[in-house]
Amino acid sequence: MAIAVTNPATGEVLETFEEHDGAQVEERVARAAAAHAQLRRTSLSRRAEWLRAAADVLDRDADEIARDMVLEMGKPITAAKAEVAKCAKGMRFYAGNAERFLADEELDAPAVGATRAYTRYQPLGVVLAVMPWNFPLWQVVRFMAPALMAGNAGLLKHSSNVPRTALRLERVAREAGFPEGAFQALLVPSKQVEQILRDPRVAAATLTGSEPAGRSVASISGDEIKPTVLELGGSDPFVVLPSADVARAAEVGVTARCQNNGQSCIAAKRFIVHVDVYDEFVRRFVEGMEALRAGDPLEESTQLGPLYSVQGRDELHEMVQDARSRGARVLCGGEVPEGPGAFYPATAVDRVTPEMRLWAEEAFGPVATIHAAESAEEALRLANDSPFGLGANVWADDPRDQELFVDGFEAGMVFVNGMVTSFPELPFGGVKRSGYGRELSAQGIRAFCNAKTVWVGDSSAGDASTKTE
Repeated sequence: MAIAVTNPATGEVLETFEEHDGAQVEERVARAAAAHAQLRRTSLSRRAEWLRAAADVLDRDADEIARDMVLEMGKPITAAKAEVAKCAKGMRFYAGNAERFLADEELDAPAVGATRAYTRYQPLGVVLAVMPWNFPLWQVVRFMAPALMAGNAGLLKHSSNVPRTALRLERVAREAGFPEGAFQALLVPSKQVEQILRDPRVAAATLTGSEPAGRSVASISGDEIKPTVLELGGSDPFVVLPSADVARAAEVGVTARCQNNGQSCIAAKRFIVHVDVYDEFVRRFVEGMEALRAGDPLEESTQLGPLYSVQGRDELHEMVQDARSRGARVLCGGEVPEGPGAFYPATAVDRVTPEMRLWAEEAFGPVATIHAAESAEEALRLANDSPFGLGANVWADDPRDQELFVDGFEAGMVFVNGMVTSFPELPFGGVKRSGYGRELSAQGIRAFCNAKTVWVGDSSAGDASTKTE
């Protein structure tokens, strides 16, 4: 079956790719296993050289790579260029810090009767990555960079609508000097993931995507006793309290909701605003949403491009229509524009109630729900009334309010007076149905390492290792 690149701004099919057949998949898995055997024996300094070279390739080809992302999934060109730059930064971050992150960690040797005790971090092997389309480069690189630096090999099953980006990353790794097979794309349907994951040469898996996809990969991996990292959906709260700079909160809130055309797991989706500042925030926020420039994502001035597909746009509109029909108020947007492409306007909805789909489901597009809270405590309760727990934002200058939400948010990440985003330096991941495990930072590179305990004693003396327990 052919894999098509369809421009979501026009509906035009730009290119098709043939899926890899069974023999091709087998060949790539075998190459990955061989590459891992070579990588684990390669020095960290050499791996760092290769990863820095990969970053240089991204910088060199940034315009072309960014354009491909725009044509495949519709993000504005300025955001696409920023994504390429972020990926190059992430690669250089791990090239520069992996030696420190993976250094032997000294433990309390005297307490265990040893002359030396330490933890050594070593690669697991071949890691299968199942990745989404919304950040087609960055989602992959934040796994790829630490995995390769640790000495693992990577197999990428990317979303079927971004094959150009998937194959590009394979070429980047090869051109940078990594061993043949160290990082490869698999052009296969989702139904083939189970067979690959059950292959004994595949040691672990990571997935960013939907909750059903995460459940499937976790179930298979559990059956095979293979470690996983899952980053699933999010319905991030954005809380605004009276002590906040309301004008700044509204301005950032528009970006937090509509970044990447609203198609981000960590986008702010539920705006929970104290009644004392509710009217001011809503007025400023709606003005900001209405001012966004929608249009051709290849134009530098465009701030809001199309959704990734017409199907995705229609599903989002159905959620808005469901809320409207049950009494919600649409403050701006909420109508499918005429013309080609998968466009949807920046939309704000309030008076949302629990029987509406927008209350609990993740709206993957530029649709914000706004809720009023009588107190900080009620705002926290509303924020936690979600099956998801990825990121959370709170806007407040009062230290007591800040601490209430930092401690009380049921989330993997909390940002105070700023929008949730990802940095190579900070751990990234969620709780509840948003998944488990962490990417980025030292935790991200250790996620696919064996934390090997080493105990060293004096052979001429009695020691604690002879004791049984």
